[in-house]
Amino acid sequence: MKIAIVTGAGSGIGRATAVSLTEAGFHVVLVGRRVDALEETAVLAKSTHCLVVPSDIAKPESVQALFAKTWETYGRLDLLFNNAGIGAPGVPLEEISFDQWQA
Repeated sequence: MKIAIVTGAGSGIGRATAVSLTEAGFHVVLVGRRVDALEETAVLAKSTHCLVVPSDIAKPESVQALFAKTWETYGRLDLLFNNAGIGAPGVPLEEISFDQWQA
């Protein structure tokens, strides 16, 4: 059994990756802020090997709880797919403030 965490698993690339990983035999921890979207991903994956863990990766305590839950459930982690993020304004990269980049 291989274990993966996919952040941003509620939509887009994160969702597609999570579904593909379950098809490849992984047990996948679905991570994002919207539990309803994560549950939709679990249904789309057609797998009983998904664990929905609502988390906000911008908050260190939320990340700690995510890894604690993963360790408690599976006892290990084999793959981490960091995909969560927010959109940036449509400006050249050098015009993005440090705070916008950090977000």
